Amino acid sequence: MQKFSSLVLATSITLLLGGCANTDSNTQSNAKTSSAQSDTLSSRAPKSIRNEPIASYTPDIEQGPVQYSENGEITLKQIMADPQWLGRAPTNMGWSIDGSHIVYEREQANSKLKDVYIASLDAADKSEKAPLSQLHQYKYDERVERADGVIAYRFKDSVYVQFANDDVVQLTRGGSFLSSLSFMTDGRLMALSGNSAIAIDLTNGSREELVSWAFSDEPEPVAAPKDYIAEQQQSLIQYIAKKRKDREAKAKAQDTLAVNNTSIAPDTFYFDKAHKLVGVSVSPKGNFAIVATTPDTPSRDDSDIMPHYIQEDSRIASKPVRRKVADAEPINHQLWLLDLASGEKSLLNYFSLPGYNDDVLADVKAENAKAKGESYDVNRLPRPITLLSSWNWQKPSISWHKDGEQVAVMVEAWDNKDRWIATVDLDNQRLVNQHRLHDDAWVNYRFNSFGWFNNSETLYYQSEHSGYAHLYTQEPGQAPKALTQGTFITDNPTLSSDDMWMYFTANSKHPSIFEVYRVKATGGEVEALTDLNGLTEYELSPDNATLVLSHGKVSRPPELYVKAVNSKEAAIKITDTVSDAFTAMPWAVPNVVAIPSSHTDAPIYARVYLPKDYQADKPLKAVVFNHGAGYLQNAHLGWSLYFREYMFNSMLVQQGYVVLDMDYRASAGYGRDWRTAIYRNMGTPEVQDLRDGVNWLVENANVDRNRIGTYGGSYGGFLTFMSMFNAPDLFAAGAALRPVTDWAHYNIGYTSNILNTPDVDPIAYERSSPIYFAEGLEKPLLINAPMVDDNVFFHDTVRLVQRLIELEKEDFETAIYPVEPHGFVQPSSWLDEYRRIYKLFEENL
Repeated sequence: MQKFSSLVLATSITLLLGGCANTDSNTQSNAKTSSAQSDTLSSRAPKSIRNEPIASYTPDIEQGPVQYSENGEITLKQIMADPQWLGRAPTNMGWSIDGSHIVYEREQANSKLKDVYIASLDAADKSEKAPLSQLHQYKYDERVERADGVIAYRFKDSVYVQFANDDVVQLTRGGSFLSSLSFMTDGRLMALSGNSAIAIDLTNGSREELVSWAFSDEPEPVAAPKDYIAEQQQSLIQYIAKKRKDREAKAKAQDTLAVNNTSIAPDTFYFDKAHKLVGVSVSPKGNFAIVATTPDTPSRDDSDIMPHYIQEDSRIASKPVRRKVADAEPINHQLWLLDLASGEKSLLNYFSLPGYNDDVLADVKAENAKAKGESYDVNRLPRPITLLSSWNWQKPSISWHKDGEQVAVMVEAWDNKDRWIATVDLDNQRLVNQHRLHDDAWVNYRFNSFGWFNNSETLYYQSEHSGYAHLYTQEPGQAPKALTQGTFITDNPTLSSDDMWMYFTANSKHPSIFEVYRVKATGGEVEALTDLNGLTEYELSPDNATLVLSHGKVSRPPELYVKAVNSKEAAIKITDTVSDAFTAMPWAVPNVVAIPSSHTDAPIYARVYLPKDYQADKPLKAVVFNHGAGYLQNAHLGWSLYFREYMFNSMLVQQGYVVLDMDYRASAGYGRDWRTAIYRNMGTPEVQDLRDGVNWLVENANVDRNRIGTYGGSYGGFLTFMSMFNAPDLFAAGAALRPVTDWAHYNIGYTSNILNTPDVDPIAYERSSPIYFAEGLEKPLLINAPMVDDNVFFHDTVRLVQRLIELEKEDFETAIYPVEPHGFVQPSSWLDEYRRIYKLFEENL
């Protein structure tokens, strides 16, 4: 009989039903940091939050298998039913316009529609539905506050202003849509409206157009003759000459009037008619604007379609979908500085950005050329650079300081290897680099918060420069200062309105636990604000005095809590929405263990679900679940995005299975090196980690090596393929759900980060795509594919199935789901899918 080793016991966490772990906040992971760590950044960082190795993390609770109740059998029909049976958990938490109420949403019973609930701080645990007639007083899409307490906000298509005396005025109702609200230095409200930016004087309601733009040729009163006969016509015919002279005089008179009379709106700025807008932001002083443009090329081809077979008219619908990474074309953005006083337009080129035109893929291109027997010439073409987060043009990565004297932009190379934060020299019309983040693999797209302090011209931003996502401040032109440091990640930073504190979440206590912290914006010791042990998110109240929290446990969906920022009292739970039916079930509560890796110095964190008789003399069967998304963390102590899989795993455990759920390399939460281990080689490091997990199960949990199966969806389905094809001895059976089979067919935003693009790096695609290894299939394989999946196309499965047929593979079957997208919706589809998975395991394990 095999038992847990002392090392595993010392590095595991068991979250008991209804309880939580007592933890030491001064612990540290031993995961490797990036070799490119900055001496400047690290030398100025404060003492690490965690300064002990992770092996010393020993929670003061009982270790071992969970204790189960005997009050219910977990069934597939129940767990795959409409998830409302769990209870209707609170979502989209936040604060009312004036900060007096907590606001959140809950689904209506037996509906996907949501109601808005409100609770005053005086009685936070007593919430009520917000009256529809007053909904605009609590919910908003945008909110900005002036120094004197005046608040402007947008709800749906209306804009309101709440004055310091609490009077509320509705500025707009319908009509021209206003967005990107902000206050100007003179107190006026600024907003984008169509192809212009306007200013509204809140004292009298007057509006001024600050700037407008158009993508067309600039109108000319008279145009130069386009050819010889036009030139002769204009010189010979006096009638034509007079008409041209009159038009010139009229245009000149209009220009003179515009210069001398404020009734006339400023001239429109014209841009290349073959381009389109990416982003625009106007200075709070109203004297400058930054505009980003790009060629107006199609984002997809006419052949980028998906058939949808089940329609009301019983015909087949053709749905448009995104293009494949193999068809993607480089994108470059042009940044323009507009002087609104003079009407001058200046291009902000990227020449001043360090490494802006480095051929960062030279080695990759040379390797691929050599494989083809060709030579590679160094690329001298301009490197495409884009404004970061350009998918949302109303909130581009352009940040003006409130005084209007400074502006910063965040741009990235299209090849994903560099990200720059630069200020703009307004006098000399040039970019000034402040921070370059370079990564030989790819820059993390998640940790890109940045902005200005409210009361000083100081930048703050996130960076993975040290190997982990941390917070920095920087005076333009000076060295950055680290506010946080250690082998953990920080996320969701919020600067207090008085610039005193930076609030954030972090997994500094243990990689599987996220709490809320704050640190002084000038640096110093980090203060823990919560100690809930699970996954905790927060929203800071407008007055910076209170946190509303969303907190979930591994076996319990999230509820809302409230906590005064400056109080030492524990957070108070204010909602209780989980159903009695859910709490009555004997859910398994996994251990979170640190499995030794045979390929890295860092451990592989994993959830381990143990049945009651795991120490029995007879070796047990086991299932390994592979989470999706690749860059996602699932071996944590909070409520999982994969809640159906959590319940399915609990059902398996109740029936005597051991279940393992690993945060393989590529997963989130463990720093840069863990994330980029899959660069140009997806599916190999992860399968190595899965093998370490299987070995751990055999050596520590009394599992029969020949009775282990695996399953997963999306990226998890991809890993099922890679393990079944490339390591056929590892699992006795596998189920791949909505799986990627060929990365060249996936999207550019995700795939090009990791594998570059197929035209540049076909080697990476061919060694990372399951379809090239299908001949390795030896064990039973189930492929479940939704047919209206606009994320991983059904086409992926069709191609692989044809490949398996041509390879004359017998031991596979496919189930299709005609009405389902990537994330299933219908309970009947969920039930059918998991009945097939369960049957696969029962028959083969």
